[in-house]
Amino acid sequence: MEIDKIAELKSFLKVLPPVGFCCVYGSSLHPNNNDKSSMVDYIIGVSDPKQWHSENMELNGDHYASWMVPLGGAKLITQVADKIGVGVHFNPFVTWNDKVHILVDNLDIADVNSVNLRAAVSAALLLLPSKFTEEDLYSKICSLSYMGDLRMLFAEDKNKVKRIVEGQFGLFQSMYKPFLKEYEAKELLTFSLPNSHQATISQDCSLSMTHSLVHSLPPLVRRKLGMKLGEMQVLKDSGQVLHEVVIGSREEAARSMQRIIKRTVMVSSARQAVSGFLAAGGINAARYLANKVCKAWKSWT
Repeated sequence: MEIDKIAELKSFLKVLPPVGFCCVYGSSLHPNNNDKSSMVDYIIGVSDPKQWHSENMELNGDHYASWMVPLGGAKLITQVADKIGVGVHFNPFVTWNDKVHILVDNLDIADVNSVNLRAAVSAALLLLPSKFTEEDLYSKICSLSYMGDLRMLFAEDKNKVKRIVEGQFGLFQSMYKPFLKEYEAKELLTFSLPNSHQATISQDCSLSMTHSLVHSLPPLVRRKLGMKLGEMQVLKDSGQVLHEVVIGSREEAARSMQRIIKRTVMVSSARQAVSGFLAAGGINAARYLANKVCKAWKSWT
């Protein structure tokens, strides 16, 4: 991203209390986007949400639904995000500006994100056949976020994944190539036409590779896989006892993982939708939903 654009995006942070982390995303950041009305989405991370909201209410009271501030203030705002939502306070239309760009990172989120990237590659590989293209891989990775998302039924562009991957193919490569190179060095992946978007990738589909991929999945997914497929205890040379998922076949592991991801995303998206409605207020929520449905309708017609 150009330096001027980064400076423009960071300027919004000047009106907020200090944050520990901030990244931006959204279709307006795509190089091939011509819709100047598209909004930029900010994800802000802070170490003490209640204190941060308390300070932000003094500076930007219009960032919150009108009923929340007098009824419970920062405490209520945080409780709605944590108890009803998934720990995220959401409000659209805070700002309008003429795949994730980190602007501030004082919480070492980038280091944590590398674990998430590996997990995403592993999940996508489990769901792909023995041969696929690099574009197929990135599309599958991108689609993980929308599996089971209720918005995909009526409020999202049906071509969203395709547009994201095509618009930011270079960004996907920069994020995921290190992991692909690692697997290639271990002879778990082989590439043909490596400099093409349609480079063919072949993967090892053995049970040992499947175990390796499952081991890289997020702990919550592994735990649920263990509950569904069974677990066995493995004693390491260090004396540590690990719980490994029992995998009878790659296909069974992939199907079970997909159902777990869909269920997790569906529940999270439903909780966050309710939390977002309360946090944004009826008018803003209805306006935001109308815009999303309108864009989705255009993609279906």
